[in-house]
Amino acid sequence: MFLLGLWGSAQPTLAQHLVPHSVQLDPTKLERQGLNLAQEAAQLAQFQQYELALPRARLATQLAPKSPEVWSLLGGLYLQTNELDNGITALKTAQTLDAKSSAVLFALGSAYFQKSSYATAIDYLKAGLKLKPNVPGALFDLGNAYLMLNQTPDAIAQYEKAIAQDKTFWPAINNIGLLKYESGDVDEAIRRWRAAVAIDAKAAEPQLAMAVALYAKGDREQGLKLGETAIQTDSRYSDLKFLKENLWGNRLLADTKKFLETPRIKATIAQAQEKGPSQPQSMPQ
Repeated sequence: MFLLGLWGSAQPTLAQHLVPHSVQLDPTKLERQGLNLAQEAAQLAQFQQYELALPRARLATQLAPKSPEVWSLLGGLYLQTNELDNGITALKTAQTLDAKSSAVLFALGSAYFQKSSYATAIDYLKAGLKLKPNVPGALFDLGNAYLMLNQTPDAIAQYEKAIAQDKTFWPAINNIGLLKYESGDVDEAIRRWRAAVAIDAKAAEPQLAMAVALYAKGDREQGLKLGETAIQTDSRYSDLKFLKENLWGNRLLADTKKFLETPRIKATIAQAQEKGPSQPQSMPQ
């Protein structure tokens, strides 16, 4: 009671001075600042400056907490930096604010795919496609999820749908080749990879896959030439781990391992490593 007594004897004017002044904040102005920060973050993300973009996006969600676009942006940035759980949390907040956003559902599908939760990824991707059908990238992602569950017919069906929407979408053509090779239909796999390269002559993945297939069939000179070109274009494709991450199957990986151990390809890999990392090829959106 001693302290209470001392406080009670204080002058009223002193007590008034101790009460902090309450600053009146303008919610509209705060939201506008949040949206401006989100725009800055989006611009930084375009240049892959994710570490600079993330704190801006996080602050933007505090200033504009009811904007699904801001939460979606934050979720996407978390996915880019491999913070999958944080990304899913932000994306689910965006989904709560806008349940009809196909983009958020597609992003959640991608997040769960990266977490190897393929069935959940399929659910979100299919839900997004119900809202916005015929999106090539989403159809491609759905095909990849089916591929990981060894549901080959379903995977090929989704890839074919993606190609029907965009004839130049070579990653879907490439992945059909991957599945055809694993099933033993080597000629059809080569045909698919040749079609992918015809669309994009700098696409290293179908070039290398076709090179391996031709070499394994006995057309060694053409296979080696194509393999050299592919590795010179993008040396990442000389890494078996990278190829597995890109959904190459066991049969193709086994044949690729033999191919990469040939003297000419080993020399090409060494030269590529001396030059430094290749510039990653762009993929259609």
